[in-house]
Amino acid sequence: MLCKAANRVINRNEPTFLEETCSRILSFCNSNSLKQGISVHSPVIKLGLHHHLYLNNNLLSLYAKCFGVNKARHFFDEMPHKDVVSWTGILSAYVKNGNHDTALRVFDSMLISGESPNEFTLSSVLRSCSSMGEFDYGTCIQGYVIKEGFDQNPVLISGLIDFYSKFGLVTEASNLFITKGNHDTVTWTMMISSCVLAQRWVQALQLYVDMVKAGVAPNEFTFVKLLGACSVHGLNYGKLVHAHILLKGVKLNVVLKTALVNMYSRFRRMEDAIKVSNSTPEYDIMLWTALISGFAQNSMFRKAASAFRAMGVSGIIPNNYMFSSILNISSLMLSLALGQQVHSRVVVTGLEGDVSVGNALINMYLKCSDNVEDALRVFRGISLPNVISWTSLIAGFAEHGLQLDSFHLFMEMREAGVEPNSFTVSSIIRSFGAAKLLPQTLMLHGHVVKTSLYEDIAVQNALVDFYAESGMLNDAWQIVDMMNRRDAITYTTLASRMNQMGHHELALHIITDMKNDDIKIDEFSTASFLSASADLGTIMTGKQLHCHSVKSGLCKWFSVLNGLVNLYGKCGCIHDAQRAFGEIGMPDNFSWNGLISGLTSNGYIPSALSTFDDMKLSGVKPDAITFLSILSACSIGKLTDLGLEHFQSMRVMYNIEPQLDHYVHLVDILGQGGRLEEAMEVIQTMPFTANTSIYKTLLRACKAHRNIPLAEHTAKQGLELDPSDPAFYILLTNLYQDAGRHDLAKRALTVMKEKQLRKNTSHSRMEIRDKVHVFVAGERSHPRTNEIYEQIEFFEAEFKKHGYLFQGIGHSYYHSEKLAVVFGLLNTPSKATIYVIKNSSICRDCHDFMKFVTQLIDREIIVREGNRLHSFRKGECSCRG
Repeated sequence: MLCKAANRVINRNEPTFLEETCSRILSFCNSNSLKQGISVHSPVIKLGLHHHLYLNNNLLSLYAKCFGVNKARHFFDEMPHKDVVSWTGILSAYVKNGNHDTALRVFDSMLISGESPNEFTLSSVLRSCSSMGEFDYGTCIQGYVIKEGFDQNPVLISGLIDFYSKFGLVTEASNLFITKGNHDTVTWTMMISSCVLAQRWVQALQLYVDMVKAGVAPNEFTFVKLLGACSVHGLNYGKLVHAHILLKGVKLNVVLKTALVNMYSRFRRMEDAIKVSNSTPEYDIMLWTALISGFAQNSMFRKAASAFRAMGVSGIIPNNYMFSSILNISSLMLSLALGQQVHSRVVVTGLEGDVSVGNALINMYLKCSDNVEDALRVFRGISLPNVISWTSLIAGFAEHGLQLDSFHLFMEMREAGVEPNSFTVSSIIRSFGAAKLLPQTLMLHGHVVKTSLYEDIAVQNALVDFYAESGMLNDAWQIVDMMNRRDAITYTTLASRMNQMGHHELALHIITDMKNDDIKIDEFSTASFLSASADLGTIMTGKQLHCHSVKSGLCKWFSVLNGLVNLYGKCGCIHDAQRAFGEIGMPDNFSWNGLISGLTSNGYIPSALSTFDDMKLSGVKPDAITFLSILSACSIGKLTDLGLEHFQSMRVMYNIEPQLDHYVHLVDILGQGGRLEEAMEVIQTMPFTANTSIYKTLLRACKAHRNIPLAEHTAKQGLELDPSDPAFYILLTNLYQDAGRHDLAKRALTVMKEKQLRKNTSHSRMEIRDKVHVFVAGERSHPRTNEIYEQIEFFEAEFKKHGYLFQGIGHSYYHSEKLAVVFGLLNTPSKATIYVIKNSSICRDCHDFMKFVTQLIDREIIVREGNRLHSFRKGECSCRG
């Protein structure tokens, strides 16, 4: 149509009319960015108007807008005459294209040509200076502005405010704003924008108030900047700004709608975000992106996918950023089908070679598919993969258990000339820790030593984690000692790995290291220290950590509250465990498992089973750990039928395959119920190779029911697995003695002696005033041994005086748990609970001793043996034994 109009113009052959018509067509096309307007260029040449400066400047602008800066530059170079508009047009084209270095060179050429810049030229130059970090150049421009009398020009005042704010000099920008009066909307908006950029939120809002008082009308861009400040001040401020937009009658264009959608999305008000987006029919790619990102931020992934489909129906073509966003959503949803649909759209749009889209596709396939070949195929299709492409692929292969392949990809990456970053290296090292690939890690360690990555804390922390996980604590500490800067992750990693290895005391010593390095204990390190305290049974240390978490505001974190539930449950303070559990807003599996385990180990079997029902009613699905506690509860409570029912429900109702530990509990349940033959059948038919633990479990059941033949068979099976385990001989000996077969007991002890097997030393420990005291059976090394023994004799005399039926066996006189309990009674306040941890089972004599002690004096005694606790109070034990 424009071509036909141009032909009609030529046919009329009236010079003035021709110039005016070409000028109008170009102005219209420039205003609407219509590339068809370029067809006027040919008539302009044919009519001899190529010297017409106004037409040429319009053509230059149209080339820049519709055909890019390179085409515009080619036209500019061919222009026979140039004025300030021409130079400013090409310069601003480079600035908009992000080519600031060339923009500044064009400005230099303009000055050399003798053309004087105007306020728009200088404004564009200031933008390039701020983008290039050319502060000195920018201050020279300011000097020129003052010299040429432009210092009151609102365009340049706005430009200088933006310039100073980009360099973080908000005070200078503010001083400039204050000293220059009569500001327009653009200048006020620029100053507000500077405060938002510098995170001076209060000042930004105050400026808006001052702007309104000054009678300057805000525009849509003013409100866009204000909505950025509301992200910190809260939803109410955002609503107030929205109300002002409506009150001032500002047109709700797509830019403003996008800002409002972002604001409401940030505060999880997606209903309001949708209402804003639908308030006018105009949509663009940025508004759709804001809406879809809002759904994703609020974990509304299905709605995000629906919005993406609606965008496609509306006819708006997604860009690379949009494709990357929706592919990341597919990864979070673990939806391979959605990811594949998006992939097909990417191919149709022609963006399959785009690096950012390719990276998102690699991530999606590695997260959603078991087949890594799809991700590899996408990777090979990227023309110039960057470090993110390589890192995504390498980390993904490692997550799929293909550590060696990921290592080979790392070597290929280096050969391709792409330098790995800290995330690349740390991802590989962490995956190697799980796979125990020491030689490959040593090679990687050697590589990073030769590069600047060795100074990167993420890489150093990954190496610390690898060596600690591999049991090489000395090597881990060597890296920690040479680190220039350590953080909470460094020490939390060490504490976590030490806990896994059972070095709980060493884990707690890390608190001192963190304090010496002036590193705050965060929620993750607190959880690790609480775990160490729970496993050590150092209740006072645990309570100190609890106090610290309350003072520092860490008690709101799931990991800390779950750690407290675990601590108090393992230390016999079940009411404190329940109180900590009650503070968790939405308990997860760890929360419920911790509480159920604590109730079970403390002997509250009905409460444990009731809590299991509550867990299911709350909608939290039980996992394998949950069933370990439930099966243990059924075993302790001698609930054979219920235990069998729960074991069967694992596979049938919850699709959980029982593991070896579950079968150990099943054998214990059957053994407690006297169904010994069934228990042996379980061992013979289970889909796992039996270990010594399951045979010892059955052997204890045989002892309880005095089944000598099955006990001997079970002991034989266990000793074939581990001939050096003395527990089988000890259990058999005790069974023979209980059954009156002292000859067999003597023979078992003789065989044990011939094989030079000795019973593991029994010891007990307790914490008093932050110091752990250890007692060993039969030893008299403790400085207060005589006092302890005198107290034991006093108690036994009192038992006889009160008529208690205490049978006191001679050798139990020196048992470690008895020594620890009496020491606690002598050294703690009269109402304090005595808490003792023993590394083996408590004997019957010591069990009765503690029952009678609590009948004599009003004290609670808690003894922990493994995962089970005995809580003695008023002559009764929680085990009801």
